[in-house]
Amino acid sequence: MTGKPKLYYFNGRGKMESVRWLLAAAGVEFEEEFLETREQYEKLLQGGSLMFQQVPMVEIDGMKMVQTRAILSYIAAKYNLYGKDLKERALIDMYIGGTDDLMGLILFFPFLSTEDKEKQLSVIVQKATSRYFPAYEKVLKDHGQNFLVGNNFSWADVHLLEAILMVEEKKSDVLSGFPQLQAFKTRISNIPTIKKFLEPGSQRKPVPDDKYVETVRRVLRMYHNVKAN
Repeated sequence: MTGKPKLYYFNGRGKMESVRWLLAAAGVEFEEEFLETREQYEKLLQGGSLMFQQVPMVEIDGMKMVQTRAILSYIAAKYNLYGKDLKERALIDMYIGGTDDLMGLILFFPFLSTEDKEKQLSVIVQKATSRYFPAYEKVLKDHGQNFLVGNNFSWADVHLLEAILMVEEKKSDVLSGFPQLQAFKTRISNIPTIKKFLEPGSQRKPVPDDKYVETVRRVLRMYHNVKAN
């Protein structure tokens, strides 16, 4: 396959949104095929495109890549967003692991019952403000640089900004006690490729709504309720 990467997922955030963010940050145009029916999903399964019978799946450089972390690592390395050496890559992986954990608390939020959403919201805010954001605040304060790793724009910066905005959607003033992260958010949001992605009309997806939840449940046959962490 040549040309633009092609993303196979639902017309919503989920696990694919971080892929969209990273490609956009790298200035890479991409195409999307949205899964709207069970038949589309089964066609991918029957065609052998989904190694572990799961999406996201991305067609890129002649490969049909699955497993979100593998997809993201490949894109980061391909577009020089993965540090200059092994130590920087290790730091990026470590920071990504933290933001992944935080974003994981939000990923299934739309699928929760109203009661569980209330409980999960308090968990999200508590862990963001007591565990994750203090760690990144300290990193930025200690080294006094514009970016998390090596004073160069990397995957870690993209992922952290995505996480910050996701938490802010749940609690708008969540960064009130984190001046370094406030400045970081402004700085990264103004990088031209990121700024473009944050503008209306981009391929960034909105907060998941009931239609997205219903589509995912139907296509994946998710008939059971998701439980809060």
